[in-house]
Amino acid sequence: MKRLIVHGDPGIRKNGIIDYDGREMVLFSISRNGDWHGPERTQLWCVIGTEDERTDFEERNYVPHFLETETIDAEAVDVIRARGTA
Repeated sequence: MKRLIVHGDPGIRKNGIIDYDGREMVLFSISRNGDWHGPERTQLWCVIGTEDERTDFEERNYVPHFLETETIDAEAVDVIRARGTA
């Protein structure tokens, strides 16, 4: 599980699936920043992980401040499924 900061909005939403580092990663949560104040482009602060890590995310078996953080531009995101079904 890791935090991914996306510069721009590629149209992804909660429970979507992206291809990141050659693996399918689920978007467990997304916080949208920069619509009114802040950077020129919108930023999506996401918590991503594999489907096997969903239980750990839902039960909060992790410390958010200690997640590995990486950044990516919206144009570089490979979207498999933009949003969850529910």
